[in-house]
Amino acid sequence: MHEQRIIDKVIAMGKLAGAQKGIRLEVGELCDISPDHLKEHLQGQVKWNIETIYCPAKVQCACGYKGKPRIIERGHDFVLFDCPSCGGKPTVVRGGEIKIIGVE
Repeated sequence: MHEQRIIDKVIAMGKLAGAQKGIRLEVGELCDISPDHLKEHLQGQVKWNIETIYCPAKVQCACGYKGKPRIIERGHDFVLFDCPSCGGKPTVVRGGEIKIIGVE
């Protein structure tokens, strides 16, 4: 299960960061798992208070575009996106990862 790898990594990194009672996560728009789905899976495996915050995506393209990507398709474990200006493949500036932003 794809989600399980993500969950296992978040749990391991949370423990490494010292989480005992809770964890606060920033989940990017371009991640393979939604904030709600991540929270649901984590709650089934740890006794922590879990807070997830959605982080909108921002990309930068060689054509000069900077801003929100055009999401073409979102599947169970993937997100396809491109530059809304030229259709090219932009670089993700933010919103492409899961970050631990706090632990209790």
